[in-house]
Amino acid sequence: MAKEKSLGSVKRFGPRYGRTTKKKFAVIEKEHRKLHDCPYCNYTKVKRKSQGIWHCKKCNATFTGKAYSVKKEIKIKEIEKEEPEVLKEEEEEEKLKEDN
Repeated sequence: MAKEKSLGSVKRFGPRYGRTTKKKFAVIEKEHRKLHDCPYCNYTKVKRKSQGIWHCKKCNATFTGKAYSVKKEIKIKEIEKEEPEVLKEEEEEEKLKEDN
C-alpha cells in the first residue's frame, strides 16, 4: 500500500468539501500559522494577529502585510497540461516576426 500524506489540521472537515479544496486550504493555513521574518529586525519572530495584521515579538513592531503571509504569495501547485516545447518555440518566433 502507498503511504499517504497527512492533511494535518484539515482532518477536522472529515469527508466534506472534497480532496483538492482541503489540500489548498491546508497549504494556506500552514503558511499563515508559521513564524515569518520581520522586515525591520530580520528575525523569525513575526506572528499573525488578524487578517493582514502582523506583529514581531522581538522588536515589538506591528505592521500590515498580505492576508496569509508577510510579503510573498503562497504558491499552490496546480496540475496543468504542458504544451510541447516545439509549439512554444513556434509562438515565440511568431511574436518576433510581428514585432519586426
